Order: sequence, then structure tokens, then C-alpha cells
Amino acid sequence: MKYAILGDIHSNLEALKAVLKDAEEQGVAHFACTGDLVGYNADPKACLQMIRSLNCTVVQGNHDYYAACNESMELFTQMAQKSIRWTRKQLSPFERKYLRHLPMIVDVENFTIVHSSLSNPHRWNYIFKRKAADANFRNQFNQVCFFGHTHVPLAFVKGKTVDKGFYETLHVRPGFQYLVNVGSVGQPRDRNPKSAYVIYDLTEQTINIRRIEYDIEATQKKIRAAGLPFRNALRLNNGR
Repeated sequence: MKYAILGDIHSNLEALKAVLKDAEEQGVAHFACTGDLVGYNADPKACLQMIRSLNCTVVQGNHDYYAACNESMELFTQMAQKSIRWTRKQLSPFERKYLRHLPMIVDVENFTIVHSSLSNPHRWNYIFKRKAADANFRNQFNQVCFFGHTHVPLAFVKGKTVDKGFYETLHVRPGFQYLVNVGSVGQPRDRNPKSAYVIYDLTEQTINIRRIEYDIEATQKKIRAAGLPFRNALRLNNGR
């Protein structure tokens, strides 16, 4: 059985379509998402509809939460705040209710998905360092946990110590725990503009990162036409 684990789609329909096409070609029939379906880009409604049509298990990201409510956004940049305010206006009451009621943590098969961290997930902490990963591992009961939020595909492996690094393929071995950032479908930030997602083969016990080209120019044109911040479009070229 193969799962495609998607994260940080951020309303990028062109990227999402390209990723789903690749997943189909790889024989994937099951999907999970580490959150942030919306924000930054110009197709929140279409991306929501597409994810829901997949019967995809989804957890709530910070952009999902703030797009679904009217709470203050002091912790966001001005660019992110403007994007969320625009997104709120595009979504129907039903769509905002769907985002508002997404769970923060879900166990799927024999793995866990979360947007930020299993340690205080409502605080939207970023996991870049071993110390933050170790706090997550203390709350991780399954062998594998997938997360997002940083938009940078990075893996932490806990044996006697916690190791970290970039990855292409991980082999899930007995006696170890894995905390894996799946990268971003809609706004990569690791200086690689290609969309990122992960395929977890539960039979082979392998985790593979996939990098997929998509029509960046089409996404950028939509951002500009919508009146969203211009930098939302510019950053897609450089993956940062």
C-alpha cells in the first residue's frame, strides 16, 4: 500500500494537479495531508475541492485555522496577513467550517500526521533543530510521523540519539523512529522551486521524496490578477 503525503499546498492549483498526476503514475491510491491547504496563492476553493474529492485525511495548518476564523494575526508577516484576509473572502461558510474543524493530529494506518509538532501543536512551532525534534519524539507513539509548516523537506531519525538531514529515500527500520517533513506542494522554501511531496510505501517500508515541475508562470499570473502580494509570485521562481 502506498500513501502520498502532501503538505503546504497553499492554494496552488497548478502544483497540486502536477503532484496528483505524478502520484497516480507512481501507483498511489491513498492520500494524507499535513495541512495548510490555503494561503498565499490564488486557488483556495479549487484546492479544497480537489483534496476533498480524494477522501484525503487532513490535519489543520495555521493558515487553515486563521482563514477559517476572524482572529487577530499579529504573528504573521504583513504579506501573509493580506493573503489570509483575501482567502477569507473567497471561501464559503461551509468551506471555512470545514477548515475550522480539521483535527490537529491524526493517526493514519501506522503513522501520524501533524502540521507543526506533536509537542504543543496549537503553538505552530517550527522544527528545524534536534532539540525541537526531540520534544516531538517525546510525544510520538507511532514509528513514523509526517509534518509540514517549514516548507523544507528534512528528516529526523531517533535511535540512541536524534540525527537529522536531507533525504531522497528513507528505509524504515525496526528500533528507530522517524519524523519527516514532506516539503511543500505549493510554496517550496529549500531553494528548489519544484513541488515536493512524499510517497510512503507501507509494504516496502520506504519513504521517498518526489520533486515535480509545474506551471509556475500560470500560478504567478493568477496571484497578480487576484491582487495578492507580488512577492507571493516572485518567491516561487527560487523556491524560498
